[in-house]
This record gives sequence, structure tokens and C-alpha cells, in this order.
Amino acid sequence: MIMTTKFIAIIPSRYGSSRFPGKPLADIAGKPMIQRVYEQVVQAVEEAWVATDDERIASAVRAFGGKVVMTSVDHRSGTDRCAEAVRKVSQETGIHFDVVINVQGDEPFIRPEQISILKQPFEEEATTEIATLIQRIHRTEVLFNQAEAKVALDIHGNALFFSRMPIPIVFKSEESDWIKKFNYYCHVGIYAYRTDILEKLSRLPEGLLEKAESLEQLRWLENGYTIKTVVTDHATVGIDTPEELEIIVASGIEKYYAKN
Repeated sequence: MIMTTKFIAIIPSRYGSSRFPGKPLADIAGKPMIQRVYEQVVQAVEEAWVATDDERIASAVRAFGGKVVMTSVDHRSGTDRCAEAVRKVSQETGIHFDVVINVQGDEPFIRPEQISILKQPFEEEATTEIATLIQRIHRTEVLFNQAEAKVALDIHGNALFFSRMPIPIVFKSEESDWIKKFNYYCHVGIYAYRTDILEKLSRLPEGLLEKAESLEQLRWLENGYTIKTVVTDHATVGIDTPEELEIIVASGIEKYYAKN
């Protein structure tokens, strides 16, 4: 008998944001941002839920016909919110989900095909614990931008380390030439986890590497978990400030949905 993997997408969504309060409800061409995210996700995953601690967001999701689950206000991260959310949804629906896909609530232009390729490692290999997307770096300014997390890989495509600095360095070579001599990758912040692994991750204390780099995924590596990477040709378009949203809307949102 062929066993199928049961996926659920969880979209963590908080109202509070120091740079953009109420961001999930910000209007993007007539729809709140959280609706834009949801509509992209459900094209790739049949079971999708918004996880929030704010009734304003929950009401907005119900208004457009989406599924929502209320979670604690005390979570350290979206990963922890996902863990609580999938427990509650499983109890509510009676469905056991094998894999949880974590899509950030400020990614209204996430491509369904990006989510689909993230499912593949779990469908192909039962031992996959965690998977995430990465993208080849082609510009030196991205390589040296500390806001962009870089990742070093083993020969199997598993993450060895994440850093805000370029890894590795190209020894005895000018920094401007590094990108010509080595294939660098940046991290695209979408995760998928086996449900049992996600539960364990949510109980881990903050790690020393994580504190140093301010990168949550280092906590998992530091504790011996394996992160499979999947290469995407498309960058995501996260929105962190009202000004960024204004620029995107003014330039026309259609191009952000275009297939290229």
C-alpha cells in the first residue's frame, strides 16, 4: 500500500510589530496582506491555517473564508507558534499531519511552486527532519549584506551552518572575486518540519550559536538536527515597513505574481 504524506501549512501572524504595527491587516490592492498570503499557500497545500494571538487578525481571516487557530501570546518565535497551532488543529479536526510547512505571514507574494518543492524531500525520504529553501547568490552586495543569512552545505545538500557573514571565505582572494570562485547561497526563510520533530524543536532552549548570529535555525543544528535544503530560483518579497509596502503597491503588484 502506498502511503501518502499529510501536509499542513501554518501561517504565523502577529499584530504587533515595532516597524509595522498591524502589518497582517495592511491593505494590498483591496485585500489584507494575510489574505494574499493565504491565497498563495492554498494553491500548494490543501490544509492551510493562520495561527494568531490577535482577534482582529482572526476576524479578518474568517471574513475571507480562511481557517484560523488562536495561539498563545507568549511564543518566542513563529516555530513555537506553529507547534501549538498544529496540536490544536489536529485535536479540532481529528487529522494527524505528518509535515508542517511554516510560511511567514508577511510573504504575500510567496509562489505556490516554492511551497511545492519544499514538500519533495519529505515525499522522497522518510528520514527528512527539517527542510528549507535556499537561493544562489549572484551579487556581491547580497553576499556581504548581514541582513541576508548565508548557508554552507554538505555534499548531500544538508545545511552545515548559517551565518550573516559570507561562508566560506575564499582564502587569498579579493572579496570582489569570491562570488566568481564559489557558489554561495542565501537562506529563504520558509521551513517545513516533521510534526514530531517540530514538537521537539519547540522545547529546545536558546542556543549559543543562535544568540551570536540571531538565527533560530542554528539552535536546531547545535542540537544535532538535520536541515535539508532545496534550491529555488525565486526570492521571496517580505514586507517589513509601511514604506516598503507603498513602493510595492505603487509599482504594481501584478509583476510580483508573474511567473518567470
